[in-house]
Amino acid sequence: MEECKVYNLYNLDETIAKKLLENVTYPWEALRKIEGFILELGKMLDQEKYNKLGEDVWIARTAKVASTASIQGPAIIGENAEIRHCAFIRGKVIIGEGAVVGNSTELKNVILFNKVQVPHYNYVGDSILGYKAHMGAGSITSNVKSDKKLVIVKNGKEKIETGLKKFGAMIGDEVEVGCGSILNPGTVIGKNTNIYPLSSVRGFVPEKSIYKKQNEIVKKI
Repeated sequence: MEECKVYNLYNLDETIAKKLLENVTYPWEALRKIEGFILELGKMLDQEKYNKLGEDVWIARTAKVASTASIQGPAIIGENAEIRHCAFIRGKVIIGEGAVVGNSTELKNVILFNKVQVPHYNYVGDSILGYKAHMGAGSITSNVKSDKKLVIVKNGKEKIETGLKKFGAMIGDEVEVGCGSILNPGTVIGKNTNIYPLSSVRGFVPEKSIYKKQNEIVKKI
């Protein structure tokens, strides 16, 4: 599925994880490599720009981090990022420059590109969010199937077996996810797409489209 490949979803110049993602075909192939990548990259970060706090947590000096936030390593928080009250960062997390992680938002094994916003009561696990992607209040990625089987990415009759039990969503650049939406395991959303509020999304959603419901996806004019 050509549409699901890294270069069709993301501008890799907008993430510190460029070297990780340019060496995989599909973005979910990077999920198992995030931890090791952070540990290696952290050692090379400019100490004039980043502080190392605790065990394997690197935070840019220009980032704003609330004292009530919980941050577990390994993690990298980029320049001018904002980590708000009671954010819960559970490790294996890269937060891009100018990104916002909001009140009671939980992150685990994710890459947030630059300028991503997950600002209000979001859960994002085993996922990658592209440049300027935004998740509305209460929207989440569901990262484990109810039957606990391995996740398969589906686009109509096309299927890709990922070999992953935990896989949330691959969200392209400048995607808008409406409030209260659930992105089911294996969801892939093309760039510049809008998801209606209160949606339950699964499978592949094309770029530059509007997702109204499962069988009603229209192209943007």
